[in-house]
Amino acid sequence: MLLDVAHPLRLGLKNSGQDTTILALRDVWRIADEAGFDHVWVFDHLASIGTVGPDRPVYEGWALQAAIAQATRRVRIGCMVTGNTYRNPALLAKLAVTVDHLSGGRLEFGIGAAWAEIEHQMYGIEGLDHRVGRLRESLEVITSLWTRERTTLDGRYYHFNDAIGNPKPIQKPHPPIWIGAGGPQMMEVVVRYADVWNCAGASTPQEAAEKGRMLDKTCEEAGRDPATIRRSVQQSWDGRDRGQLLDLVGQYFERGFTEQIIYLPGPDQARVAEAAAEALPELRSALVR
Repeated sequence: MLLDVAHPLRLGLKNSGQDTTILALRDVWRIADEAGFDHVWVFDHLASIGTVGPDRPVYEGWALQAAIAQATRRVRIGCMVTGNTYRNPALLAKLAVTVDHLSGGRLEFGIGAAWAEIEHQMYGIEGLDHRVGRLRESLEVITSLWTRERTTLDGRYYHFNDAIGNPKPIQKPHPPIWIGAGGPQMMEVVVRYADVWNCAGASTPQEAAEKGRMLDKTCEEAGRDPATIRRSVQQSWDGRDRGQLLDLVGQYFERGFTEQIIYLPGPDQARVAEAAAEALPELRSALVR
C-alpha cells in the first residue's frame, strides 16, 4: 500500500500505568525499545478511569516517564496525555526538561486540558471549569520557560514574574508538543501550539477523519498549513487477530493519521506487546513509503 501522506508512519505501544504491575510496565518498555517501535507511552491520572471505577491501582505518569528514560536506549517517551490541571506549569516544565535530559532528548511532550471530574472532586483540584483557557496559558508559560531566559506573565490563571527555567531542554527549540483534543476550542490550542494532534472523542477511522476536517478548517482560519501538524490516534488491540490490527492501522493511515499508538489492555500487557512486536515488520512493509 503506497500512499501520498505528509509524514511517515510511526508506531508506539502504551501500557497506561493503570491496573498493571511494575514488572509488566518494564516488560513493555523493553519490548518497545528492542523491537524498534518509535515511541512508548503511559497516561496521567491520579485515580483509575473507565468502567472499573476510581479505586484500581494507578502509577504516576511523570515518574514512570523518568523510569522509561533510564530503562530504554532508543525509543521515544511520552504521556498520552498529561492533565494540565494537576500541576503548576512551572513544575510541569521542569518535569519535562528533566525527562528530556534523562532520556538524551527522547521526550514527546503530551498534554491535554484534563477531564476526569471525580479526580478533581476527590482531591480538591481546581480549574476544570476553565480548563481550555488554563491549558492555553499553561502552554504559553511552559514554552517560554523552555526557550527564554526569563518569563513574565500576568494572566487570568497563572502569574509569573521574571521566572527562570534552567536547564533548557536538549531538544530545540523544545520537545515536540502533542495535544489531545476533540472540540473547536481545543482545536484552536492545537493550531497555536501543537506539533502533533492526538484525536480525542472518535471511536472509528471515519469519526477521526471528520475531526481532522475540523482541524483543517481551524488551520485555514489561523493561516497555518495543516500539513505541519502530525495526526495521532490510539487504538486498543488484544493481541489475537493480526489482520484486525493491520486493517485498523491501514484505515487510520489512509486518513492521514501517521502517529499511531497501540493500547495494550490488561491483564497481560506484555503478551500483547510481544504480539505487536511480531506484527511490526509487516506493518512497516505494508504501509511505509
